[in-house]
Amino acid sequence: MRGMKGLVYETSVLDPDEGIRFRGYSIPECQDLLPKAPGGQEPLPEGLFWLLVTGQVPTEEQVNWVSKEWAKRAALPSHVVTMLDNFPTNLHPMSQFSAAITALNSESSFARAYSEGVNKTKYWEFVYEDSMDLIAKLPCVAAKIYRNLYREGSSIGAIDSNLDWSHNFTNMLGYSDPQFTELMRLYLTIHSDHEGGNVSAHTSHLVGSALSDPYLSFSAAMNGLAGPLHGLANQEVLVWLTALQKELGGEVSDEKLRDYIWNTLNCQREFALKHLPNDPMFKLVAQLYKIVPNVLLEQGKAKNPWPNVDAHSGVLLQYYGMTEMNYYTVLFGVSRALGVLAQLVWSRALGFPLERPKSMSTDGLMTLVGAKSG
Repeated sequence: MRGMKGLVYETSVLDPDEGIRFRGYSIPECQDLLPKAPGGQEPLPEGLFWLLVTGQVPTEEQVNWVSKEWAKRAALPSHVVTMLDNFPTNLHPMSQFSAAITALNSESSFARAYSEGVNKTKYWEFVYEDSMDLIAKLPCVAAKIYRNLYREGSSIGAIDSNLDWSHNFTNMLGYSDPQFTELMRLYLTIHSDHEGGNVSAHTSHLVGSALSDPYLSFSAAMNGLAGPLHGLANQEVLVWLTALQKELGGEVSDEKLRDYIWNTLNCQREFALKHLPNDPMFKLVAQLYKIVPNVLLEQGKAKNPWPNVDAHSGVLLQYYGMTEMNYYTVLFGVSRALGVLAQLVWSRALGFPLERPKSMSTDGLMTLVGAKSG
């Protein structure tokens, strides 16, 4: 079904030449229009969530309300904390993330309301409440996983209701550099949504169409995001870059890169240009940015050869000291909640039905083709 138009999706649209638009606004427009933290230059993800849900650019006061609301809802139930603390260290961070989200289903107001016979015109209200609760809790879940795996189980600390969502997240992760917090605000904003047909967004839509609550729907989406053809691309880009750098050395000519690319067959970029223009890995990515699209166009197989947000995000995280590549998809997942849960609210508000496409056997297809050709 690749490329087949079959979904109504309100929150974002992807253009192969222009890039992503959130409710009609490009990433540069969002960077310009959405409220920022005091002294900050990057948009607050709270503002993007408001935009995705309402279609309106929020005021600073409205964004502050979302920040405080998420801080108020952030605490994890004890059984989820116990669960996270007892996972084996060899369990992938995304497996832990998905399992914890599923366990949070115990808190679902939608599941309770449905069992009590709430009218379907009210479904969206409870999906909204669950979505707000889940988004609020995700940084705590993600930070707990990070601390358990990479920081000897040290405490994530307490939520500060005076800080924004991203700032609390970076504090819980253990990073104090203000520029890393700015990067996280940008990262969580621009990874949030990528149209409705990608694996994680479509999975959330599909599972939600069965009236599974947002916790179950989003957990399923995260299992899709964990696949190497979807969210793990962020991790694999960096693995590929590291291998490339190891094989070709520090200073690489364009011609060598062309040969390497043939043989092995953007907004974060602006942040990197400003804050780490001389970083060797970023310079390599920038060089690839010039060369790879033309090679792919020359090869003739790629409809859209231009790099997406994965191309630079891993390099930026490495630069600021987050070198644990297995964890990157968890960050992606925290961000992706903003888009898919905003759309889930709209799916229930619009009364979208159960998604149930018709299937055919191979024999049936062969018979159909034979009948058409005969």
